[in-house]
Amino acid sequence: MARLPGIASSGVSPLVFTLLLGLMVGNLPLARRLSGVAPGLQFATRHLLRAGIVLFGFSLTLQQIVGLGPAIIALDVLVVSVVLVTGYLIGTQILKLDRDTALLTSAGSAICGAAAILATESMIRARPAATSMAVATVVLFGSLSILVYPLIYPLTQMHEGLFGIYIGATVHEVAQVVAVGDAIGPEALTNAVIVKLVRVMLLVPFLLVIGQWWHRRQVRDGEFPATRGSLVIPWFAFGFLAMVVLNSIVALPALLHQGLVTSGQITLAMAMAALGYETRLEKLRALGIKPFLLALMLFVLLLIGGGLITPWLMR
Repeated sequence: MARLPGIASSGVSPLVFTLLLGLMVGNLPLARRLSGVAPGLQFATRHLLRAGIVLFGFSLTLQQIVGLGPAIIALDVLVVSVVLVTGYLIGTQILKLDRDTALLTSAGSAICGAAAILATESMIRARPAATSMAVATVVLFGSLSILVYPLIYPLTQMHEGLFGIYIGATVHEVAQVVAVGDAIGPEALTNAVIVKLVRVMLLVPFLLVIGQWWHRRQVRDGEFPATRGSLVIPWFAFGFLAMVVLNSIVALPALLHQGLVTSGQITLAMAMAALGYETRLEKLRALGIKPFLLALMLFVLLLIGGGLITPWLMR
């Protein structure tokens, strides 16, 4: 479906279609009478999800990251940190969203869209409705980026390569980054993809930090029993990092490499379908418009803040 003519050029991820299909099937009357699907759903949302994140590591190399220099890393760290902190504070303190929805929406906007949302969900065990809503906001405003960025390019007075860095630092999904960069030009596309992949790499330290912080918050609030020396370690994040290193130092046969990348996409798609299946429309409606307001604010922050900080850091 994602490769159909007209859709393939839009940057819409296959994960979006699997979420929608899962949501549709899960809300049919028949689904409520299927009692034997729970173990499969649990396997998909836990084990397949983490396997997909690990295999996602074959999509980038350390050489790509080093190629653009330390300023790129500083830019991505700044963008991700500001969007995460701002999004969580606005979501929980101003919009009064639950912590799950605020964190998932912020992570999707700050790092790498649906993949970041799924990885974060596996750490905090968020409600399926919160996960689905966060993905919906990323789809909406990431798709809007595909229309907006080519329109503002002539107004920014950035050269093509610099605008590509701006795209990679601020657009939500990898597929959307490719769509926007391709609309600008080859130099913009190359820089945009590399900068975006550096952003994806920041998923590892983010998961390490969020795992500890979330666990301590649960202990403090009495949601989780305190255990001496308890440490939340996202082993799948280290698996992701190990695959990046392996992909950087070992030249795998092209067929094997493509097979691993495709396997990662399939496992993530199955996890997304399971999350969609477990999401009930009445729970989505209960979340209201506030998650979209938060995502809109973060979209504006990325668009304007990123446009100001990118030329300053890269000069």
